[in-house]
Amino acid sequence: MSAVFNRRFDELDKQAAVIDSSKRMRNTSWGTSAYYIEQSDLLNWRVKVRHLIVSVCGSDSQHLKLFADHEKGGMYTTNYEVFRELRAVFLAAKEDYEGGYLQSLKHLVQAEVFESELEQASELLSAGYMIAAAVISGVVLETGLREMCADRGIIPGKLDKMNADLARAGVYSRLVQKQITALADIRNSAAHGKVDQFTRDDVFAMIRDVQRILATGSS
Repeated sequence: MSAVFNRRFDELDKQAAVIDSSKRMRNTSWGTSAYYIEQSDLLNWRVKVRHLIVSVCGSDSQHLKLFADHEKGGMYTTNYEVFRELRAVFLAAKEDYEGGYLQSLKHLVQAEVFESELEQASELLSAGYMIAAAVISGVVLETGLREMCADRGIIPGKLDKMNADLARAGVYSRLVQKQITALADIRNSAAHGKVDQFTRDDVFAMIRDVQRILATGSS
């Protein structure tokens, strides 16, 4: 889990506690009394929480959908009641994130996407499209390294930099780092049409090695 996201969850959790403690009883427009909070405080917290949920859960997540649904409130809903509902969704996202459930789901989806793309590369190689198979495998590799970096709070960059940073962080060994460098060389040669610098067997092994490296590094 990213230390940045952990810290942000804690910051917004503390801000929510401060907002909750600031609630005041007021008369409502429908003749009763109820708790209210400062609308500007709610807006400030709500915008930051929404951004965090999108970042860690995704724009298509159930967490974001529920958060958006409860942002609206109802005709007889006070802003404190809206806040309590939003806070419940926020705490659910926080618990799921800290429990590793969001990362597990994310990795499962990524693994399925990567597997599908590598299967496509295998089919292209079988059909004689060696260059296309190598390029696709290289794209999958670079995307996988980028995700590994993001999961560990490492700033993504060019493939060589990410490879070195991940090895330095102990995500995989120096031997794997050298293998990734060799795979990147095949991808670069394919992208520039230099078919004399690699063989069909090299691409076949590349597809297998990319799958193995990503499976190991994502665990």
